[in-house]
Amino acid sequence: MVGGTVPLVLLDHERCYRAVTSRDARFDGQFVTAVRTTRIYCRPSCPVPPPRAHNVEFLRTPAAAQAGGYRACRRCLPDAVPGSPEWNVRADLAARAMRLIGDGTVERDGITGLAARLGYSPRHLNRVLGEELGAGPLALARAHRAHTARLLVETTALGMADVAFAAGFHSVRQFNDTVREVYGVPPGTLRAEAARRGGHVAGAATGPLTLRLPYREPFDPYGLLGFFDARAVDGVESVRDGTYRRTLRLPHGPATVSLDLVTVAGAVPATLRLSDPRDLGPAVARLRRMLDLDADPEAVDAVLGADPALAPSVAQVPGIRLAGSVDGAETAVRTVLGQQVSVAAARTAAARMTTVLGDPLPADLATPAAEGDEPWLLFPAAATIAERGHEVLTGPARRISTVLGVCAAIASGDLALDPGRDPDELRAELVALPGVGPWSAGYLAMRVLGDPDELLASDLAVRRGAEALALPGDATGLRARSARWAPWRSYAATHLWRAAAARSAPAPTTTRRRTA
Repeated sequence: MVGGTVPLVLLDHERCYRAVTSRDARFDGQFVTAVRTTRIYCRPSCPVPPPRAHNVEFLRTPAAAQAGGYRACRRCLPDAVPGSPEWNVRADLAARAMRLIGDGTVERDGITGLAARLGYSPRHLNRVLGEELGAGPLALARAHRAHTARLLVETTALGMADVAFAAGFHSVRQFNDTVREVYGVPPGTLRAEAARRGGHVAGAATGPLTLRLPYREPFDPYGLLGFFDARAVDGVESVRDGTYRRTLRLPHGPATVSLDLVTVAGAVPATLRLSDPRDLGPAVARLRRMLDLDADPEAVDAVLGADPALAPSVAQVPGIRLAGSVDGAETAVRTVLGQQVSVAAARTAAARMTTVLGDPLPADLATPAAEGDEPWLLFPAAATIAERGHEVLTGPARRISTVLGVCAAIASGDLALDPGRDPDELRAELVALPGVGPWSAGYLAMRVLGDPDELLASDLAVRRGAEALALPGDATGLRARSARWAPWRSYAATHLWRAAAARSAPAPTTTRRRTA
C-alpha cells in the first residue's frame, strides 16, 4: 500500500499501521484509523502519537467509523482531507454512489432517488455499499451531512437552526445529536474551537464563505489556470493573477466562486457566495472534481514517469491534474460547440450565446463594482438553449442541430450528465445522438466523470504532442504504446496536450510550474 493507492476492498493491517506510524499524509482520505480504547478515529497523519497496533482497526470511510461507534478526532479533523482517489479510478456501483452522495443526491432525492439514478434497487445498493465500504447509503449521507454542518458551523455566523437545515438535517435535534455523536461535542463548542484556531468567520449570517480545499502534493496549478484561461467564457469566467472566478448553477440556486490556486500549499482557498446555504456540500464536491483535488499524483506520476518518453514531462510538471467540470450540461454544450473548430472559436461562440441567453446573477450575488469586471452571467440552461438557441447560434447547420439536440435530450431527462454515470454507458448514449462522435464522448467522460483512462488518441493535439515527445503520432500506434500508461491515460493526454502547445509556441507565464 505504501507508495500507491490503498485498495478499498481489503485494508492490510500491517501496511496501514506502517503508514500511520510514519504519519504519511499521502494516505489521508484513503482510510481512517479507529482506536478501540478511546473510541476516536483519525486520519493517518494525525500528530497524536500512534496507538499500539492491537488497539486499532482500519476502516474505509468515516461513515464506517461512525457506524462502529467512533467519533472524529477534533485535532486532525479526519473529514477535512482529500477524498479517496479510488473514486477517480473505479467506475463501479460503490464509486458512482459515493460521487452522487457527495453531490447531495440523498438530501435532495432520498435513498430511492439515489438508487434510481444508479439503476439499482435500494436494497441492492445498501447491500453493495455495506460490503464494499462498511456503511450503507444512509450512513454515508449522514457522514456527508455532518461534514457540511461542521463547515457551516466553523466558517459562517449562521444560526444553528439555519445550519441544521442547510446541511440537510430534518430537525435541529437530529443535527445536535449527530454533531455530538460524530465530534463528541455540541455545535457551539465546534464554533468556539474554530474561533480559537482563527478559522471562524465572524460577522453577518449571510455573505461569502471562505474554505480551504485540501489536495495531495505535488500539485500543478498553472496547468489548470492555463486550461481555464484559454477557454474562459466572458461574463461566466475569468482568470487573473492566479485566481479563477466563475458563476455556478447549483441545485438550489446560483452562486459564485473565487479559487486562489497558487498562494497556499496543500489547499486551494475558495470564496463562495451562495444564494442558498444548502448548496455548500454540492458546491464543494463539484469544485473538488473540477480541480481534480482527490487525485493520487504520486501514483499517476510513478506510472507515467516509468515511460522514458514521458519521464521528462512528468519531471518538469509533477502533479498534473485533469480539468474537470462543475456543470455537465454546460460542458456538453461547450464541447459540441468546439467540435472541429479552434478553442478560441468555440470560446467566442459560447460567449456570444451566453450574452443573449444567459441569466444575470441576482443582485445579492453580484460582485461589488470596486472589484472590477468579475463574472456576472450564468451559462444558459439546457432548456433555454433547446428552445432559443436557433436565434443565436451561427455556423454549420449540422453543428447547430447537434447543440439543440443535445440540449433537448438533457432538458427532457433522456441524457443525464452527472458523476454517477457509468463511463461506458454515457459514451454509448452520447454517440447515439446525431452529430456527437467518439471524440466528444470520450472528452466528456474525461471532463464530466473524471475518467482517468481516456487517451483521446484521435485528438490532433494529442497526436502532435506525441510526435513532439518521439512517441507514435498515429492513433493506432499511440493506443498500442499507451497500454503501459493505464489506468492514467487521461493524465498522459494532458501531458501530450502540453507538449503540443510547447512545440507550437513558447509556453506562457501561466503554464510555468510553481516551485516548492
